[in-house]
Parts: sequence; C-alpha cells; structure tokens
Amino acid sequence: MSYSSTSNGKSAGKTAALGNPGHVSYKWWVLANIMIGTFMAVLDSTIVNVSLPKIMAAFGISVDKAEWVLTGYLLAFAVMLPSSGWFADHFGYKRIYMLALFLFTSGSFLCGLAWDENALIFFRVIQGLGGGIITPVGMAIVLREFPHEQRGTALGFWAVAAAGSVSFGPLIGGYLVDNFSWHSIFYVNVPVGIFALFATWAIQREYKAERARSFDIVGFISMTVFLLSLLLALADGNSAWNTGGWTSTFIITCFAIAFVSLVVFLITEFTVKHPILELNLMKSFNYSMANIVLFIFGFSVFGSTFLLPLYLQNSLGYTAYQAGAVYLPMGLIQGVVAPMSGVLADRINPKLIALTGIVILAWSWYLNGFLSLFSMHSEIMFPVYLRGIGMGLIFTPLSTVALTDIKREKMAQASGLFNVIRQVGGSFGVAVIGTVLTERTLFHTALNGQAMQPYSPVYQHVMFGLRNFATGVLSGPVAVELQRAKALILSNAVRQAIVQATDDTFLFAFAVMIICVIPILFLRTKRKNAPGRKVVPAH
Repeated sequence: MSYSSTSNGKSAGKTAALGNPGHVSYKWWVLANIMIGTFMAVLDSTIVNVSLPKIMAAFGISVDKAEWVLTGYLLAFAVMLPSSGWFADHFGYKRIYMLALFLFTSGSFLCGLAWDENALIFFRVIQGLGGGIITPVGMAIVLREFPHEQRGTALGFWAVAAAGSVSFGPLIGGYLVDNFSWHSIFYVNVPVGIFALFATWAIQREYKAERARSFDIVGFISMTVFLLSLLLALADGNSAWNTGGWTSTFIITCFAIAFVSLVVFLITEFTVKHPILELNLMKSFNYSMANIVLFIFGFSVFGSTFLLPLYLQNSLGYTAYQAGAVYLPMGLIQGVVAPMSGVLADRINPKLIALTGIVILAWSWYLNGFLSLFSMHSEIMFPVYLRGIGMGLIFTPLSTVALTDIKREKMAQASGLFNVIRQVGGSFGVAVIGTVLTERTLFHTALNGQAMQPYSPVYQHVMFGLRNFATGVLSGPVAVELQRAKALILSNAVRQAIVQATDDTFLFAFAVMIICVIPILFLRTKRKNAPGRKVVPAH
C-alpha cells in the first residue's frame, strides 16, 4: 500500500491536525469530512419524494414518467456501489472520493437547471453515480483511519449522518419546495458539495493500493444492461406512449435483452478471478436467505416511499412541508429502536426480532391500505410510528444472522453486496409499484365512470342536491349550476379513484412485505454467536 500526506513540511505536519495523519485528531477530522458527503448522498434519495407532486405539475407528467426521477438515481447508485472499491484501489481513495463529490455536486446543479423531465432524469443519474461512490468509499476511508477498537464508535457517528438525512430529508425538501421552488432541493447541495470538496482536499491524505485487482468489465456492463432493460420493461408496460402494452415489441425486446444480460452476468461472476459482485458468498445459506429478505424489503419500502407524499398533497391538500414533517417521527423512532434491537439480538434469537420487525412493517402498509379523502391525522401517523419501529428492528438482527458464517476477510464484500441488493430492490420497487399505481388508477377511474349513469336514480339525486346547493349559494342560472354540479361529481370521482388506487398499491406493498416471513423462517440461528466474530451491519 502507498500513502501520501497533503501536509507541507515535517514541522507543519507535526503540529497541524488538518492533513496530518500523525495528529491525534486527524481521524476525527476525516470522519467529519466523510459525514458531510454521506449526509448529502443519502439525503437526495429521500428529499425528492415530497417534491414529486410539484415536479409532476411543473412538467405536466404522470406517475409512470415521474417515477424515473427516483429510479434513475437509485439505479445509478446501485450500479456504482460494487465497482467503487476498484476505482478507489486503482486511482486512489482521496481522488475518487473527490471525483464522486464533484459528480454529485455538478449533478445537483444541473438538476436545478433541468428544462424538462428527460433532462432531470439524466442529471439525476449523474447524481446517483456520485452518490453510489460516496457511500462505500467514505465508509472504507473511515474504517481505514480508525483502529479496530474505535471503529464501532466511528461507524456509529457515520450512521448518524445517514439516519439524520433519512429523517430530515423530506422535511427539508418540503420546506424548500413550499418557500422557494422544486429547483431549490437540488441547488441546496451545491454550496455544501463545494465545501465538502475543499474539506476533502485540505484534510485527507491519499491512499492507493499497490496492486489493484483487475476490473470485471464484462460483469459491470452485463449487470448495468440487465438492470436498465428490466426496469424499462417493468416501468413502461402501461405507459401512455406504449399503446401495445406488455406484449409490445419494445417491452418484449427489453425482457429479452435483460435475460441474455443476466445469463452473461452470472456466467462471468462465477468464472472470473475478481468478480464485481462476490456471488460465491451466496453459498452461505443464511446469507442468501437474508439477501432475499433485503431485496423484498427494499422493493416494498423504497418502492412505496413516494405514495404517501402523493396522497397527502394531491388528495388531502397537505403542503410539501407538512407532508415532509410526517416522516420525521419515523427516523427518530428508528434511531432509538435500532440500538435496542442490537442489544436484544445478543440476548435472544435475532431471527425472532427481525421477524417481529417485518410483521410490524407489513402491518403499517396494511393500515395505509384503508386511507380515504377524510382520513384523520392520527390514522396517517400511527402507521408511520409502526414503520419506524419495524425498520429499527430489522437491520441489526438480520445482519447478525446473515454474516455469522462469512469469513472475516470476506466481511467487507458481504456487507457491500448487502447494500447493493437493497438498492436494486428499491429500484425495482419504484418501477413496479409505480406501474401498479397507474394500472389501479385507470381501473378505478373506469369503474367510477360506469357508476355515473345520467339516468341512474342515485346520480339524479346527487345532481339535484348539488344543483340546489349551488343555486342557493351562488344564485346563478340553472344550466350553469347543472354544469358546476357535473364538474363537482367528476372531480370527486377522479380524486376517489386516485385514493382507491393508492390503497390498492399499499395493500400490494403489504403482500410483498409478508413474503419476507418465508425466508426469515428458514434462517438457521445458534444460541450464541461464534467467539470473536464481529458483525458489520448494513447501512
């Protein structure tokens, strides 16, 4: 391994904390530096959720197109996670971390300048490329600078930055959208990113592996093509432009490309010396079962995060800030429950704790499946509280069981693959759940339209009541009031269809989450962990 310090002169290096690896406080400056980048990267995976209704209105697009603002970021994030280690080893950790900050910051600036939805999606991909490098490389830098006995404390602070951005992301995004515009949620990253770039240049030393492993270019390309083509097929099956539906030439071609790419990827990963993803780790039964749970978890949780803000703003009339405030208790509860679940996992069967978390999380989706145009605030918040408890109970116990049989030298690769699987699950979730929402909206709109028969006694009764009300309040001509009454009925039918579709989609997420129970039941647990075995939780 080779090192280089950014300090100028030996005397300055001995006295200055910044840029001097020999100084006692150097590692803490590095940690603070990394926490800034981590906060930004994770923040942008949540801050957009509450801004999506305003972005949809600004560009005049529907959910099936707007979901790519989320999917593009998550997909790029997931693709870069496994390859970031090679780039850091080959070109240097400081250099690659600064490149990631530059990509993320410039991508944020370009997102704010986006002139249409296609430009915004493209620039979000650039953001995701930077974010997908910032998280794993930043964690690796922290682990390298801290001695083994202090790594738990360092990772705890690092996790605080990630958890804080999850909690405050929707709140910050809502405030910016309400008081400025949707562009501001991207522009806010620019000064922070510039500061992080300068701090990285001033603080961090360079670190570069003497012999970097070969890059799995075939695995990288085949994985990217597989994910992109499959997500395109899943997201565009019911798009307005795709008149052929699921049997159109475009969709069938995407599925065919995805299948071929998957075959190439699997053959490559099991035959090359240095695969981009250590799929051989899946030979561990517990690890493979836990990854199935994590994929389903990412699918359900990440995929449905945009549903509640859409419902709150479009159906109940919440402002973006009010919708973001709904998410604040969830992150805080998760931050309290997660350490407790780790303590409990050392005392009782961790499988039972993870199972409890899955059931509570699924219950929260089930309760959200009965929302209406008249839902009380307490009906909205109670599932959010449950979600915080459920998410806090899942990760640490699941990681404990999953990594029990993984060798110490493979622990970093195993933890990295854990994160990749969750992000890929989230990308698929956004695509599929967005498609389900579109399908159910069309279904309920058609169903409600059939119920609005002009000669139906119920319809006539409602029209008569609305006409009399409008005449008494507005005192206009009868013909005009009849048109107003029809418009009110149509508007209510459309709003009702959207809420009914949202309920159906939440119930779909509930059904998907319940599937997690099956692989968890098959996990093999021991009464005590192997002595000396350290578990690295997935963040």
